[in-house]
Amino acid sequence: MILVTGAAGKTGRAIIRALAKSGKPVRALVHRSDQVASIKALGVDEALVGDLLDQSDMERAVRGVRAIYHLAPNVSPDEVSIGKTVIAAAQSADVERFVFHSVLHPQIEAMPHHWQKLRVEEQLIESGLPYTILQPTAYMQNILAQWNQIIEGRYAVPYAPETRLSLVDLEDVAQAAAIVLTEPGYIGATIELVGTPAMSQIEIAEALSEQLGRPVAAEVVPHEAWARRARASGLGENQVLTLIKMFCYYESHGFTGNSNVLSYLLRRQPTSFADFVKRITNE
Repeated sequence: MILVTGAAGKTGRAIIRALAKSGKPVRALVHRSDQVASIKALGVDEALVGDLLDQSDMERAVRGVRAIYHLAPNVSPDEVSIGKTVIAAAQSADVERFVFHSVLHPQIEAMPHHWQKLRVEEQLIESGLPYTILQPTAYMQNILAQWNQIIEGRYAVPYAPETRLSLVDLEDVAQAAAIVLTEPGYIGATIELVGTPAMSQIEIAEALSEQLGRPVAAEVVPHEAWARRARASGLGENQVLTLIKMFCYYESHGFTGNSNVLSYLLRRQPTSFADFVKRITNE
């Protein structure tokens, strides 16, 4: 049995789908009871409701599992405490494999949610558990939140159009997760998951234009306007401020990595941004 924490989000769902293809039994841990039905529809064997900060909930969740894929809620201020609770439960269950979903370049203190993931990596390394750490870059799927606007010709970002980012397809991340959870040879590894070379936002808009067959232009959304929309959508103040710090870092330094590691893991080339756009327009 493989436990996936934080299973109700887009990453957890993608990983569950990838594991279902491998035929491995999966237990999903979600935060609310109204998330259970949709998670069960993905093919999990068990769906539990629990709090990642509650030690008794976590000990119940890990009972009888062989491996854990740990996902914390996105931009959570409790990331380090959650990591401590989940790692302790894994130790008590003597799991054979603990895979942590971290982030590319967690050592950057200027991005607080990255820095917190580094602290969880530190806990995991010191735990004595057989671990693997995955460090994905920004998802290609992040553009889908503004897909209708992109179709109309506007690709809006909260940093300069010249900002260069490496991206990765979430489906590639999910396949990588399934590999390290089910195949031998990855214990003790820290693996960067990067799908593309550095792309400016202008280059991303050009790729969108080419694949959609219509002009798409990159434009800047001021942080104040982005923050208003984020708060209106339900993001908390800590999340908003943390993400704005990330945007500032992106604009100053970019956020880039090397795709060769993911190619090695997948035994194929990672999905290109053009192929991603082609796929989603045909779905």
